[in-house]
Amino acid sequence: MPVTLNSVLQVLIFMVIILLLTKPVGLYLYKVFNGERTWLSPVLVPVERFFYRLSGISEEDEQKWTGYMVSVLIFSVVGMLLLYLLERTQQWQRTFFNPQGLPNVEPQLAFNTAASFTTNTNWQSYTGEQTMSYLTQMAGLAFHQFVSAAVGIALAVALVRGLARRSAQHLGSFWVDLVRCTLYILLPVCIVGALVFVSQGMIQNFNAYTVVHTLNGQTQTIAQGPVASMEIIKDLGTNGGGFFNVNAAHPFENPNALTGLLIILCEITLGAGLFYMFGKWVGNTRQGWVLWIVSAILFVIGVFIVIPAEQAGNPLLASAGANQVVNATQSGGNMEGKEVRFGITISSLQEVTTTATSTGTVMSFHDSYTPIGGLVLISNMALGEIIFGGVGAGLYSMLMFAIIGVFIAGLMVGRTPEYLGKKIERKEIMMAVLALLVSPLVILGFSSIAIALPAGQAGLTTGAGNLGPHGLSDILYAFTSTNANNGSAFAGLNGNNPFYNWTLGFAMLIGRFAEVIPLLALGGALVKKRVVPAGLGTFPTTGALWVALLIGVILIVGALTYFPAYSLGPIIEQLFMHAGKVF
Repeated sequence: MPVTLNSVLQVLIFMVIILLLTKPVGLYLYKVFNGERTWLSPVLVPVERFFYRLSGISEEDEQKWTGYMVSVLIFSVVGMLLLYLLERTQQWQRTFFNPQGLPNVEPQLAFNTAASFTTNTNWQSYTGEQTMSYLTQMAGLAFHQFVSAAVGIALAVALVRGLARRSAQHLGSFWVDLVRCTLYILLPVCIVGALVFVSQGMIQNFNAYTVVHTLNGQTQTIAQGPVASMEIIKDLGTNGGGFFNVNAAHPFENPNALTGLLIILCEITLGAGLFYMFGKWVGNTRQGWVLWIVSAILFVIGVFIVIPAEQAGNPLLASAGANQVVNATQSGGNMEGKEVRFGITISSLQEVTTTATSTGTVMSFHDSYTPIGGLVLISNMALGEIIFGGVGAGLYSMLMFAIIGVFIAGLMVGRTPEYLGKKIERKEIMMAVLALLVSPLVILGFSSIAIALPAGQAGLTTGAGNLGPHGLSDILYAFTSTNANNGSAFAGLNGNNPFYNWTLGFAMLIGRFAEVIPLLALGGALVKKRVVPAGLGTFPTTGALWVALLIGVILIVGALTYFPAYSLGPIIEQLFMHAGKVF
């Protein structure tokens, strides 16, 4: 499979940029969540304190893991109900809030969407510009893009406190973490980022949709709206919900190559910075960098599977005489479903990033990727999106794999495993395993139900040819994406029907919140432990051996869990494609 020098250089430059951004971003995150002074403090500290007075919160009052968990759940439930109410009443919005007079969102779709944006998933079983009013997009969807991202980061911060503190009881205050994340991190970057996007041609207005006459005498409706303000937070907060149905492939949502690069950087930078924040917080930045290296290795492996697979093209087309070779006059390869402005390399880099980070933003359509390319995308999500990860979710998922890794290492040397000087005992390993079991239970459980029931099979939209391995991939991808709070999709499945609106909605809620309880219980158990000095039998967690062990644990757990299902979907589809067979 060919890889051009151009592709290698683009990926290399991207990784160097991420490397250079990691430390300053991570250091800033550390200062914000520790309440230290930052360059924004003179302006934002009075605003922060005003919010505390307004809501009756004391900055000094911290919570045990149970209180933190209850706060997360109450905030999320209330937010979801308010979004549902906004969707169900949008026909009564007036003036520039709903200039198209869009009707209320029907109940099942409203539930699915409310669950989606509350859980940071942003799965969209609807056409954005034809379903949601400006007010619903801004006050409902974009609002949740801010706070759901902040909730994810707050959960990671709580777990990091559990690892960093000694003989303590509290994991911090959810309300303080939520306010600081939104006020000091998300809002400032989004204000500047939206202005940069507007300067590049991304639209931001409250205009009614524009009706134009085409050259052949027909009319076309061109959607308008406050796009830039939603685009920046959807990427920075690893949300992914597009203002338009075609997401970041739309020129109003992604005008040029610079905005394309900024979109990908926004998706991955906070996740990378959180690893450095973790190392700084536990007093050993090497601990953070080693997790960064594990993520980078897995990320590069994924990129250099997808790019060659797409650049090689489809052998079925080659056997029919199609020229798919890269040369000076054509991009070559599998260009189906890809935006011609960006080509295979940037499209593949974006889609690996968006599935590795739980973003769900797309510049090309995953259903059109080669089976092996689609396998990488679905695997990124199935592993908990630990490869730099979604905001917060990537870090705490990686830390749970790390705890399982040191447990396995401890068994090999016959010692009680330790991580960061804290002994990992029965309760800690149980909580980590319970959290990691949520994903396979949701993905494989709901997928098996969908495959078995006529209502699930009816969602496959491309006819009898989609009832084979690719149809299984469509269903697996949908439940993997919603469980992982990603929101991207294969295009061969219609999710806007009662069966999928309900099942995908519950997959989002379970995938987000069923993991919260064991996660915070783990943090609550760790925060009480004393730090044990390292001894001769302590397994080092900063060297090459630890990197190899952690990668091995991640891949083995993923392979053992999902390989049987994948072997019936994308793997067999790839084998049949090379054998010249079509379903």
